Amino acid sequence: MVVGKPLNKRFNDVHLLKITSKADGRLKTLALLNCSKITDEGLHQVIARNPYITRLWLPACTSLSTSGVIEAVKLLTKNKHKLKSLRINGIYNLKKEDLEILHCLIDDENHPWQKKGLNFYHEYKEFSTFKHSNPPIDVEICPKCKEARVVFDCPRDSCKSMRQQQKLECRGCQHCIPRCEECGICIKDEDPVEAACVDALCLGCWLQLPKCSFCNKPYCSQHADQKCSLVGSSGFVCIDCHARFIEN
Repeated sequence: MVVGKPLNKRFNDVHLLKITSKADGRLKTLALLNCSKITDEGLHQVIARNPYITRLWLPACTSLSTSGVIEAVKLLTKNKHKLKSLRINGIYNLKKEDLEILHCLIDDENHPWQKKGLNFYHEYKEFSTFKHSNPPIDVEICPKCKEARVVFDCPRDSCKSMRQQQKLECRGCQHCIPRCEECGICIKDEDPVEAACVDALCLGCWLQLPKCSFCNKPYCSQHADQKCSLVGSSGFVCIDCHARFIEN
């Protein structure tokens, strides 16, 4: 079961319990995306009734506590049951000690801090797949700020060669290393070019994206639905230019 936009803003424990009751204990995936009204109590009740969940995604469920998440994982790993994927980015007050407990509970076959494969920013944003190559827990301790966050690798060619030499200067969370919204490369050594939305773009992606007919700024793919069409033209205008030059 996946709950995302637009239901997530008003989705609460009552809704969660009512909908999951229809699974009759057979729920395997529970993905609550930015469901800020879900509490520890509601989550634990659902898990108690659905003990065979293998993928638990709780990103930015800010009413959940760290202890509540740990208790949920304990419930799901009883009797040698395997929890394959846990996403908890955005849960407040996660510490290194909490991650160690979670890794021990999930019993990853590799070292707790060893990642399976690489984690690229532009791929992570897409809720398209439950890739087996993903790490079992999405957050780790950022090597830059030492906070528990999602840490990204860089697909830039020059960074790939540095990674092979064990030089990980551009590996870090999004707070420490800005990345292009489209391709995920680090842009810490260059000024991000302006987009019509608030997201950062590298020059290569900026050049390829369609531009606003007035300000010559593109939208990233995530915010392309904000384009305003122009009558009699295949082009578009951004929201700001539409408000400044067309509505007035």
